[in-house]
Amino acid sequence: MRLLLPLLHARRLRRAARDHFGWRRLRAGQLDAMKAVLRRRDVLVILPTGGGKSAVYQVPASVLPGPTVVISPLLALQQDQIAALNERGKPELRAVRVSSAESPNQQAAAFEAVRRGEARFLFITPEQLSNPDRLTEVRLLRPALVAVDEAHCISAWGNDFRPDYLALGHLIRGMGRPPIAALTATASPPVRDDIIRHLGLRRPRVVVSGLDRHNLFLEVGHCPTEDYRWRRLVALLKEGERPGIVYVPTRRAAEELCERLTAAGFPAQAYHGGMAAGPREQRHNDFLDNRVPLMVATSAFGMGIDKADIRWVAHMALPDSPDSYFQEIGRAGRDGAPARALLLWRAEDVGLQRFFTGGAPDETELRDLAAVLRTGDPLSRTALRDRSGLSPRKLGRLLSLLEQVDAAVTLGTNKITAPSYAPAPAEAARAALAEAERQQTVQRSRTDMMRAFAESRSCRGQALLAYFGEHMERPCGHCDNCAAGSSAETVTTGPFPLHSTVRHADWGTGMVMGYEADRMTVLFDDVGYKTLSVPVVREQGLLT
Repeated sequence: MRLLLPLLHARRLRRAARDHFGWRRLRAGQLDAMKAVLRRRDVLVILPTGGGKSAVYQVPASVLPGPTVVISPLLALQQDQIAALNERGKPELRAVRVSSAESPNQQAAAFEAVRRGEARFLFITPEQLSNPDRLTEVRLLRPALVAVDEAHCISAWGNDFRPDYLALGHLIRGMGRPPIAALTATASPPVRDDIIRHLGLRRPRVVVSGLDRHNLFLEVGHCPTEDYRWRRLVALLKEGERPGIVYVPTRRAAEELCERLTAAGFPAQAYHGGMAAGPREQRHNDFLDNRVPLMVATSAFGMGIDKADIRWVAHMALPDSPDSYFQEIGRAGRDGAPARALLLWRAEDVGLQRFFTGGAPDETELRDLAAVLRTGDPLSRTALRDRSGLSPRKLGRLLSLLEQVDAAVTLGTNKITAPSYAPAPAEAARAALAEAERQQTVQRSRTDMMRAFAESRSCRGQALLAYFGEHMERPCGHCDNCAAGSSAETVTTGPFPLHSTVRHADWGTGMVMGYEADRMTVLFDDVGYKTLSVPVVREQGLLT
């Protein structure tokens, strides 16, 4: 019977996908993840933008005995998913929401609908769950599954890091710890490790599939001057395809480039995190509804861009990492039609990213926060902000560091304290500072990998997938290097198998990520990504 279960699960899932959603077939990776969910196992699913991540929890949820709680960071993103479920007109797919956008009466009606079995999906934000009374209401629903959308937000390595997400693992335990499905469009090994650790995933089934986008042409241009970079962008715009997104590194750059483009006859709008919520939402909706054909934006313009016909994405500076780059270019060509990703970079961009990495956290602030946690009763985040005077973002970052060195713990009530085994405040601060420095070292290595990608004369598709721990047998055929005939097939054999664990005398343990010509890339736990010469590794025995 045990051998028959996978077949029975697959048949049941395919029937649910067909009957409830009208899908005749499931994409690569989806069925594997769905079967794990049906077996009540935690899953971490990495599928590209437009790759059907939502289906991974929606199809099993339609047959599981109990409601599914969907935790998502953006109300606009939630609304799109809720509308798509409710438009199907099936009771087993009905979705409701509890958020700041609903009145108390609407929130109460949403919970009542789930309790009565009249709704199967409850969409909610991390901020709502941080309320102990609200968390109790969710626990009493006895959810069968928790889906965490945009799960990379929980990671300090993710390009949309959000402190509110850090407590989700504790909050989900407060719900009774149902199985978890964590979903994201991109997650390199460090991000995956963060997601698994912070959410407390138990032996998760990790599914990575479909990261190669065949319809997306990857192109990189080195720009000796800012004027040359501008002219390359104008040449792209003169080709006339719309809509498109231009990513820039700063809020000021977004405003200035928007004005320059509009003055040059290319009407554009700017979008960044410093804008008021109302105008930001209006521009977001205008872009989705084709009232704005050209958006100039920082990385804040990302999640919730559910628009299939974006024809190109251009970067006017080197992104901070391949993670950010892959996430942002993934918004182009979701309809399957040809699309372009153009990266225009200068060597000076690296220095800008180094600046963004920032300095080390203040050791005194870490020590004082650790001391506050050791005195008296557990405190809420609001009380900690009042006591410490720290901003919400800084408080979240410092608490994350203190948790990683066993100087802080979040209880089931979502209050925070120091565990009995916590080190003394001064020792905790030193350990947290060392962890922050390690993270900065890894972040710098991610920027180095982005520069190596930009400078590469080999297949860009192979290089990008190798960074994410995936292997592509042959050159991708949809990048500028492949088009120019400069790509050679990636070497897949070397002194160590792909994804094997190795050790360096100075850099410690690491994982072999990929081979390119006579070079190999290793992701080390403490110093991040390093590119090594294969002949030197062989001759000098650098790795064991």
